[in-house]
Amino acid sequence: MQDPKEHWEKVYQTKQSDAVSWFQKHATRSLELIRSVGTSLDATVIDVGGGASTLVDDLLSNGFINVSVLDLSASALAVARKRLGSAGDRVTWIAGDICTVDLPVQAYDIWHDRAVFHFLTNPVDRAAYVQQVMKSVRPGGHVIVATFAPDGPEQCSGLPVARYAPGELHQEFGPAFELIEHMSEQHETPWGSVQNFVYCHCLRPH
Repeated sequence: MQDPKEHWEKVYQTKQSDAVSWFQKHATRSLELIRSVGTSLDATVIDVGGGASTLVDDLLSNGFINVSVLDLSASALAVARKRLGSAGDRVTWIAGDICTVDLPVQAYDIWHDRAVFHFLTNPVDRAAYVQQVMKSVRPGGHVIVATFAPDGPEQCSGLPVARYAPGELHQEFGPAFELIEHMSEQHETPWGSVQNFVYCHCLRPH
């Protein structure tokens, strides 16, 4: 089985960033949720699995000044840095595996992940992910995670995924996390097919 890092490096080295199924010209739903939190523009935000996503562009243009982007693929991060030009110097770029990377303790006010968690089909990896949230998000901080919905695709980029209803996704994090809201999204791929997502917004326990 191919190493996940090798898989994602190959994806971003061989495909244009706007020619993958998860491409969004603007991550509108994610940006709306982050802005709705109501924190100040100096809130610390981490986009987990952000890769080449344009969310970082929109966060900067909306005035957020403490933004980090983490991805397993350094090639994906390089795409975003090149696109942003000098504005990319204001972003903290982190290349690493979310299950094992050494993140700072209680550093983030907002944790955002669109479509990383559903690749964690191993319960051990999901537990490690939740431990990273507990370690690096401040008590009372916001955790926004999006995955494929129960009627979403069973695979993405040739890899198996786990699909979640809102209650199931919340349950992965545990009852100590307070579910603030959840919503669905119909994502249209660059070639016109529709993928159903679910978003959950939780509070990290104190």
